[in-house]
Amino acid sequence: MNILSIENLSKTVNDEPLFENVTLGVEEGEKIGIVGKNGEGKSTFLKLISGLIVPDEGKISKNNNTDIEMLEQSITYTPETTIESYLLEGKGRRISLLKSYEKAIKEQNDKEYERLLPLLEKDDVWSLEVDYKSHLSKLNVKSEYDRKLSTLSGGELKKVALARVLASKPQLLLLDEPTNHLDIKTIEYLEDQLNNTTMSVIIVTHDRYLLNDVCTTIWELDRKKFFRHPGSYEAYLERRAERISMEQKEQDRIATILRRELKWLARGPQARTGKDKNRKERIENMLSNIHNVQDIKQNQFSSIERRLGKKILEIEEVSFKNLFSAFSYQFKKGDKIGVVGDNGSGKTTLLDILTATKEPSSGKVDIGVNTVFGYYDQMSRQLNTSKTALEFINDIAERIYTGEGEMSSSQFLEYFGFPPSRQRTEVSVFSGGEKRRLYLISKLALNPNFLVLDEPTNDLDIKTMENLEQYISAFPGCALIVSHDRAFLDCTCDYLFVIENKKITLFTGSYTQYKEKLNNKIKETQVKETIEQVKPKREKKGLSWKEGKEKESLEVKIDELESLIKLLEDSFADPTPNSLGTLQERSIKYEKAKTELNQAEERYLELLEKEEG
Repeated sequence: MNILSIENLSKTVNDEPLFENVTLGVEEGEKIGIVGKNGEGKSTFLKLISGLIVPDEGKISKNNNTDIEMLEQSITYTPETTIESYLLEGKGRRISLLKSYEKAIKEQNDKEYERLLPLLEKDDVWSLEVDYKSHLSKLNVKSEYDRKLSTLSGGELKKVALARVLASKPQLLLLDEPTNHLDIKTIEYLEDQLNNTTMSVIIVTHDRYLLNDVCTTIWELDRKKFFRHPGSYEAYLERRAERISMEQKEQDRIATILRRELKWLARGPQARTGKDKNRKERIENMLSNIHNVQDIKQNQFSSIERRLGKKILEIEEVSFKNLFSAFSYQFKKGDKIGVVGDNGSGKTTLLDILTATKEPSSGKVDIGVNTVFGYYDQMSRQLNTSKTALEFINDIAERIYTGEGEMSSSQFLEYFGFPPSRQRTEVSVFSGGEKRRLYLISKLALNPNFLVLDEPTNDLDIKTMENLEQYISAFPGCALIVSHDRAFLDCTCDYLFVIENKKITLFTGSYTQYKEKLNNKIKETQVKETIEQVKPKREKKGLSWKEGKEKESLEVKIDELESLIKLLEDSFADPTPNSLGTLQERSIKYEKAKTELNQAEERYLELLEKEEG
């Protein structure tokens, strides 16, 4: 069932059309990923769907029951907002119903209260707060829900916002870069929630793992047009390659025609006829249709090798406070190592220690004399300069030398997502993301032989990220990378430093291999637990304290019964009544004593066998 229709949608920002005449639809339960270059309008498109902004042309129609909730990149809240109160600041239908209910109670509006009751039941609004706190707990947000949002870290803030949109359970959930500031464990939790929800979802993300595992459809925004690709991200890549190949053939055809037409133009006015005007217009149209088709075969290059010495970087028994205990490792030429662990586990601290930015609590860090770090850290990314991006990089190097030659600083900037028009913009007016990306480029331009990158992919679109992956793969030196992007780690790293339970361990293999090994261990543990649950419980050898006491009392009882039976047997020789009663009464006592003796002896033998094992 169609829950949302987009017809002939167009939007222009700052006199620049972002997209034109877009027609798409969303089906119930569909999971859609939007991909495209940074700045092409992906976030704007989500805001149009959510109703935060209006289109210039076209319309968005939704089913009457379609409830839309959006997670924006920038999370807004008031200075007084706490984790608990943040829930009711949302706009989803369940949240709106709960707010209306609380208002009706406060105002003692019985009529409104009666109207709301069936709606509250239908949407299970009673469990909203429970769902919210359940997500917070599973996302490892501390249960101090009176804390103000202004005191939270970026990661905690994103988790709280995620908990709210997941708890609100809209029919259509919009997510704009939901993985930023999250560690891998949290991203995997989000992935699991999206895979198991009945909600329709539209996601803007550069996380290819998430796109491939969750999405059933990919919308590609390219040169102001949307292309719909049914299937996973992997299937999209195949179809995109086919489309680009077809486009390239068309571009080659146009280029051939143009060469012929341009030759005609060069012949001079004497050779032209009265039909010249139409022919000129046709040439101009074809020229306007010529564009640079995205080349699947990307430029292969790497930094020219700055030679590493025999000793590169050696760490011996390094520890830091309560984050991680003693760890040792000797880096070898060509080592590409990823660092993974939960937020707060000490990943950035480890990079700071290895680059001599921070002193370890104990242990030794020995850096080779020829080792030159290119450290993209989290503390030095704010570039407040009046220079343009091109001037900023030119101050470092006007030519960037590579393994296959060299690139100009302008080509290098364009390769990492700064088109020529943006290169001449003053850095001070750049967005935070653009400044961080420029800072990353400046570190690569320094021609290091040891790259140390702390979350380098946060502000990159998929195309630029692929270029960075290619750069690192061809990089002849060492690389140490902290990233929450699992596909990026798979593409760039051969080993992992895993920080867990205050220990650092080396894993030989990719992140996917590490995750598979981890999942296999979990499965093995679950199987063992299941076997233990169904396995018949073995009886403990020996007697319990209670059984020991029972055995002692049986021994006394058996002696007493045997004495009574002998006394009764002796009395049967005298039929006259005595202290044991009449003959009939003694006979009854005798039979009863014999029965009790048999029962006592049977129970005694059971206990004796158990005692002897």
